[in-house]
Parts: sequence; C-alpha cells; structure tokens
Amino acid sequence: MSENYKTEEFKVEGEKVVAKIKEIFHEGNIRRVIIKDKDDKTLIEIPMTIGVVGALIAPQLAAIGAIAALLTEATIVVEKRE
Repeated sequence: MSENYKTEEFKVEGEKVVAKIKEIFHEGNIRRVIIKDKDDKTLIEIPMTIGVVGALIAPQLAAIGAIAALLTEATIVVEKRE
C-alpha cells in the first residue's frame, strides 16, 4: 500500500516564516516541510513523524527562526498526506 502525498507552496516574507510554519504544524497531516530561499535553494528540510507536536518541534522552530532572520523572502513547501 503506497501513501499519496500532495504539496503546497507558500511565499512569505522572512519575518513571517516561523508564524506560517506554526500554522502549518497545527493543520496536521504534514509529512515534510522544506524552506527555500528566493533563488529556490533548499535551506532546511524538516521531516515530520506522526505525533510530533508541541515541545518536540521547538528545536526545528529555533532553527527556522535563525534562517528566517537572514531571509527577505522564502518559499515554504509542505508535503501532506492525502
């Protein structure tokens, strides 16, 4: 049995990256989150395991915050389970 995935992309300003990621995490069914810079270069890829919530995503959010501070614009690619 293979799982089906769909991807969504969101273009956001650098300072809004962490807020958007938190919103995405709360939606659930996330398999992976990728953050790219304005040149489409992947900066960070975060695989999500089933049940990862709350304090367990804090280290990832800290890393995302550090990266976001350097960006003026970013693309967030979200891979979701269908």
